[in-house]
Amino acid sequence: MAAALQEGGVHVSAMLLRTYRQLDLSDSEAMLMLQIMAYSEADRNEFPTPEQLGERMGLSVAAIGQMLGRLLKEDFLTIDEYMDGATGRQAERYNWSGWLYKSAQLTSELRRETRKAERQQPARQAVSASTDLFSVFEQEFGRLLSPMECETIVAWLDQDRYTEEIILFALKEAVFAGKLSLRYIDRILFEWSRNRITNAEEARAHAQKFRGRS
Repeated sequence: MAAALQEGGVHVSAMLLRTYRQLDLSDSEAMLMLQIMAYSEADRNEFPTPEQLGERMGLSVAAIGQMLGRLLKEDFLTIDEYMDGATGRQAERYNWSGWLYKSAQLTSELRRETRKAERQQPARQAVSASTDLFSVFEQEFGRLLSPMECETIVAWLDQDRYTEEIILFALKEAVFAGKLSLRYIDRILFEWSRNRITNAEEARAHAQKFRGRS
């Protein structure tokens, strides 16, 4: 065990292991990349030959060359030229930062999609409850609602937790005032919420009181 520990190791981000199949890498190609990392980090060999890689993986030089060609073509792998400080000669080394970049980009996209789906899930549940609301609004507006207007109505239900009853009464107030816009209705709902009005009866009393003052 002590000897094994002294051999050193390779740090492999879990992100690479999670995403390599989605990046269309085969198991053999991913293992080849890991072997290149191992040669660099554990064996201090930054540019192993196809023969060395083939021997370690139990594959022919031709198979290794074919995989290396694809990895280089798809920018998972690049070959950097540098000046070797020990020998003073120009040398080459493998660079797998392209794989890291692709994996990080995919992980970021997947996380955005997950967050988007999580945000939309309650909205989808609210949409079924708001279908009739859409119809009523479209009837009063005399036109189809825009996607943004539909999202606003869904947000009233899902985020603001307004009831269908109170939303419909706010629409009625907007019709009475001759101001058919969701912005105006939103101000009505906000005012009622601020005054802890939760149902149509309370809203009616508040509206009558307001009209009485005016």
